[in-house]
Amino acid sequence: MSRDGRLAGKVVYITGAARGQGRSHAVTLARAGADIVAIDLAAQIDSIKYKLASKEDLDETVALVEAEGGRCLPIVADVRDIDALDRAAKQTIAEFGRLDIVLANAGIMHISTADESLETASHNWGDAVGVMLTGVFNTIRVTYPLMIEAGNGGSIVVTSSTAGLSGMLDGTGGIAGYNAAKHGVVGLVRGYAKYLGKHSIRVNSVHPMGVATPMVINSEFEEFYNSGENATVVSISPRLLPINILQSQDVSNAIAWLVSDDARAVTGITLPVDAGVTTP
Repeated sequence: MSRDGRLAGKVVYITGAARGQGRSHAVTLARAGADIVAIDLAAQIDSIKYKLASKEDLDETVALVEAEGGRCLPIVADVRDIDALDRAAKQTIAEFGRLDIVLANAGIMHISTADESLETASHNWGDAVGVMLTGVFNTIRVTYPLMIEAGNGGSIVVTSSTAGLSGMLDGTGGIAGYNAAKHGVVGLVRGYAKYLGKHSIRVNSVHPMGVATPMVINSEFEEFYNSGENATVVSISPRLLPINILQSQDVSNAIAWLVSDDARAVTGITLPVDAGVTTP
């Protein structure tokens, strides 16, 4: 496979890399010349009803990156565990000698009913915020000091959502946590963009609408949200473009631009990839 060289010599640290958007980002950036550190929990979270990625999925990401001519270091780690992510960051330096790009991508989606118990609501909220807000903080916190120390600048991209721009609630703890996390990471992005700019480290977020990944395309999600009284639990905003759902590659293309030198003057932005859903 021919590599285009735009990211030659760069090393990318990606969370949630075993499948879905994370895998697509890994393969896309490998095609552009980068080497990849692919991090994933590779296990189930008990509050999530659909099947999460497995170690076999992570191994498949490694094979796909290598097919593009890139090196890939797989690491099983929970983004909620800052010490595990710190070990992964240090392992990255030990293996590759540098760290240039960080993609805080790991995410989950809960399925439950508005009459859920307080215990369930609280538990689901905690898991959602833990993965998608605390997990993002942990990812950035353990990586940016290594980027500063190296003195090469760099790029950090956080995966948010259209929910992080326009809001999305259905009365459940899990979706409330998702909504809060996707808004919360915008604050982290803007703050870190200001904090790290003097080191030539750029920090941005991408905000996709629904993406055709196993988080959305699964039997549990389809059965719940497309049946009976649940059919309108999560409202679908009108698109300006005739695109009903994104492919992972749509988001990867936006990220490939954000992390490249073509976007060297771009930091602190919230980039919608949403067919116009969030357009006022």
